[in-house]
Formats: sequence, C-alpha cells, structure tokens
Amino acid sequence: MRADNTEHLISAAGRRHELARGKAIRAIRELDAAGTAVTFQAVAQTAGVSRSWLYTQPDIRVEVQRLRELGRRASTTAVPAHHRSSDASLLRRLEAANARNRELAEDNQRLRHQLAEALGQLRAAGIRSTSEPALLPSRRHLRRRSITIGPC
Repeated sequence: MRADNTEHLISAAGRRHELARGKAIRAIRELDAAGTAVTFQAVAQTAGVSRSWLYTQPDIRVEVQRLRELGRRASTTAVPAHHRSSDASLLRRLEAANARNRELAEDNQRLRHQLAEALGQLRAAGIRSTSEPALLPSRRHLRRRSITIGPC
C-alpha cells in the first residue's frame, strides 16, 4: 500500500502559491515605483509567473487593471500611484486656490478704492498727479470756442 502524501502536496502547493503571489505583488510595486507601464505581460515577466495565473487572481487582476488604466489616462507622467494626488487632495487644493483668488480680488478692489480716493483728494487740492498727462489742458479750458473756417 502507498503512503498518503496529499497533506505534504497540499502544503507545498500552498507555499508555491503564496510565493508566486508575493512575487507578483512585489513586481507590481516595482513597476509602478519605476514609472513603467503596469501590464499583465510586464508583471508576469518581472515576477516569473504566467499571465494566465495572474488573470486567475482577482485582487492582482483588479490592481493591474487599475494601474494600467491610470497609465493610459496619464501616459506622460512617470509618477507612482502612491505619489499621485487623490481626488480629495485635488479638491482641497482647488478650494484653497479659489479662496486665495477671492482674497486677491477683494484686496485689488480695496486698493482701487483707496487709489480713487487719493486721486480725488489730489484733484480737490489742485495738485496734478503723475498719472495725469501734463499736455492735456485742465477741464476749465475744455469749453469749445467758435472757429471760423476760411475758404477751401
């Protein structure tokens, strides 16, 4: 009668499976960190596993597809996924930029008002500001005089 080695075979298969999963996950991280396109072919070559095995692992398949899709959308960037800005982070940055723009617009409005008041005070005091051209006559001389036009 033969010895029953199924327990040893099952544990060896489990160890090989976990080793292959570890290699695949490490390969995905390395490819992403290097900015290389994460594809099933690249992960399979880097990890030394088959592509068909990768497709049978639901969590690995989802991660490769997610990173592959990110790579398609931003193919010009070589930034790893864990360094990319999240949607929430981008939203906070946009809100901060909008708040800063509002502050600057209010500041510009306040400065324009102050400038108008200062120019009004200068005009009331009869002092010509440097922004007014010196060649233009004052408003008192802008009344039109009748002009006689001679024969053509």
